[in-house]
Amino acid sequence: MIVGQAPGIVEGVERRPWRGRAGQTLRRWLDMDEDRFYSTFYCSSVTRCYPGRHPSGRGDRPPSPRELELCSFWLEWELQLLGARLVIPVGGLAIRRVLGLSRLASCIGSRFELGDAVAVPLPHPSGASGWLNSFENRERLGEALALLRAEL
Repeated sequence: MIVGQAPGIVEGVERRPWRGRAGQTLRRWLDMDEDRFYSTFYCSSVTRCYPGRHPSGRGDRPPSPRELELCSFWLEWELQLLGARLVIPVGGLAIRRVLGLSRLASCIGSRFELGDAVAVPLPHPSGASGWLNSFENRERLGEALALLRAEL
């Protein structure tokens, strides 16, 4: 199961998750074509609706606390009902929601127990994030992807 932040503009139009540029990057990181990606992972998100553009014009607006509250039920049920063996929270918001962790540098490249599942967090593959501009953070991403390949 992959858990993202929220659907983007492209996802709303195409009615399928991870369809935009971030999804292309995520599939490249996982070394999966579209068919394999969608047949391997159930895709979910912390919120269910596109939150709109960020006021700065760079990326999407993070969902508000109220939006997070209204959508929390759905993700909780999906996590319980699916019984996924591997959960991949993607981006800071999903990592905070699924694992309760707030610092990417302290969790990317690590493996966590999540009930009966294993969780391996990834940074968000959006170009709006500057987190991967650091060499150390790119190394952390490499470690996380190696963990994911071992789990898969």
